[in-house]
Amino acid sequence: MNNSIFNKLQSLRNRYQEIEILLTQKNIFSNREQLKILSQEYLKLSDIMKYFIKWEELEIDIKNIRSLFQDVEMQDIAQEELCLFNKKKKKLEEKIYQLLLPEDPNDKNSCFIEIRSATGGDESCIFAGELFRMYTRYSESYSWKVEVMHTSEGEKGGFKEIIAKITGKGVCGRLKFESGGHRVQRVPETESQGRIHTSTCTVAIMPVTPKTEKEEINLSDLKIDTFRSSGAGGQHVNTTDSAIRITHVPTGHVVECQDERSQHKNKAKALSILSARVYSAKLEKDHEKNASMRRLLLGSGERSDRNRTYNFAQNRITDHRIHLTIYKLDEVLQGKLDLLIEPIIREYQADMLSSLSKSE
Repeated sequence: MNNSIFNKLQSLRNRYQEIEILLTQKNIFSNREQLKILSQEYLKLSDIMKYFIKWEELEIDIKNIRSLFQDVEMQDIAQEELCLFNKKKKKLEEKIYQLLLPEDPNDKNSCFIEIRSATGGDESCIFAGELFRMYTRYSESYSWKVEVMHTSEGEKGGFKEIIAKITGKGVCGRLKFESGGHRVQRVPETESQGRIHTSTCTVAIMPVTPKTEKEEINLSDLKIDTFRSSGAGGQHVNTTDSAIRITHVPTGHVVECQDERSQHKNKAKALSILSARVYSAKLEKDHEKNASMRRLLLGSGERSDRNRTYNFAQNRITDHRIHLTIYKLDEVLQGKLDLLIEPIIREYQADMLSSLSKSE
């Protein structure tokens, strides 16, 4: 453990002891709001202190074991004990580092996922459909609920655009790393000469914010148009002006919804997506100030970013942000996305910890 982290833990111990005293005071106990805030901070610091105290005790044990090295007869036993204690120390430090990392308040939230075909025409649309199935299977493995909000189907399958709401605990925390460009290299079914084509899709992850924190949207800033739905959906859908297009004039964001028969339901869906887009744009600006977020392009939502390359001929998938290549493309497309997400999380946490150390 370096000095900067150790010093931070010492200052947190002082704060922990300070809160401990504050929580016994009558004026704090009678103020429910302040009591709640202090109790939450105390609970979080309790976890950190629990492991820090164990770490300090282990440091004393290690010093005692090192002193046994002077005894020739005890050297072998001391070496074995030292090895065991160092492993315990490393695990404790990893846990402490994890608890020290700042929390992203959106990590616990659900999210909207927007997948769009980019370059590649029909092949791009088909791949967008495969990406959506991949995220659906991944969601099933976590028992998350997937609700399709809007679709625009490709002529030969897949989607020109699809927006879905994924609901569950910790959804955004895992999927926020998916924002950006996804490139596919393979021979399309429509290719008669067997040439490999490169197509791209973009993915945007937008947190669903709780009602109490939702981005305020002024109705006077909205331009709302109704139109007749197109595509499959039955006679009622295609013969009434139930589809909704909402334009947020200040930002230029446009959302369409036509999947529901009810104009009211389409409007509600469109507004929820629009709120998430406006909030997501605000987060992007905040991320620009975060060096590690900018370096790794995690959750930036930039459509020009190239996150990954999916090479079907070699069963290879490469994440360019962390220079990771694995030859399990078939497994990833079946929903085993943690093969990529877990290494990105570890890299991101290491980067955050490095920034934390330098700031102290």
